[in-house]
Amino acid sequence: FGNTDTKQVMRPRIDIFALREDMKFTEVLEEIKKHGYSRIPVFSDHIDKVIGVLYVKDLLPYIERKQFTWISLIREPYFVPENKKLDDLLLEFQEKKIHLAVVVDEYGGTSGIVTLEDIIEEIVGDISDEFDDEDLIFSKLDEFNYVFDGKTTLKDFYRVAKITDENEFEEQKGESETIAGFVLEIAGSFPKRGELIEFNSYQFVVESLDRKRLIQIKITLPNEL
Repeated sequence: FGNTDTKQVMRPRIDIFALREDMKFTEVLEEIKKHGYSRIPVFSDHIDKVIGVLYVKDLLPYIERKQFTWISLIREPYFVPENKKLDDLLLEFQEKKIHLAVVVDEYGGTSGIVTLEDIIEEIVGDISDEFDDEDLIFSKLDEFNYVFDGKTTLKDFYRVAKITDENEFEEQKGESETIAGFVLEIAGSFPKRGELIEFNSYQFVVESLDRKRLIQIKITLPNEL
C-alpha cells in the first residue's frame, strides 16, 4: 500500500462524472439524482479546468428552489500529481479533512480523481487479499443461487459468483461497495423482508434484516452467466 501511486487507484478521466459551471440548477439536480455521487468536480470549458468541488450535502437546504446559484457553494479543489504515494495522500486527506482530490498529469491536465473511499478500499483490499473464501460469509445453494452476508463487498461477490462483466454493476452502484449497499441503490428505498429486487437478469431477495441493515441477501444469477 505504501508504495502504491495515486494513478493506480484513481477513477480515470474517461469515467469522471463532473458538472459544468454554467449548468442550470435544475440540470445539476437531475445529474446528481442520476449518478448518485456525494462530491462532484466542477469545471469550466473542459475537464482540464476543474474550478471546484460540489458537496451534495451543501445543496440540501436549497433543493426545493426552482432556481439557485449553485456555483456559489463549490469548495476549493485539491490537486495531486499522479505519482503521489497513497500513504502520503491519506495523511493529507486526514489533515485537511477532505475526501476528494483531482489527479493531474505532468502537463497539468486532469488525469482522474481519487477519493478517501478509494484509498480505504485499497487498504481493506490489501487486508482482504490475505484471506481466502473460507472467511467470506456466504452459502452456495446451487449453481445459480447464493445467500450472502449483506456486508460482503461487491468485489468478493464478483469473485465467488465468477462474474466476468463487472461493468453492469459498477455503472449502477453509485458509492456503494457492498452487496447490501448495491441493493439499496437499485431499490431506491429500504426494502422489506422477502422483497424481490430485480436488476438486469439478476434477482436479489432480502432474507433477513434489522431496522438499519440488510443482513442476508439471496442472489439468483442469470442462467446464461
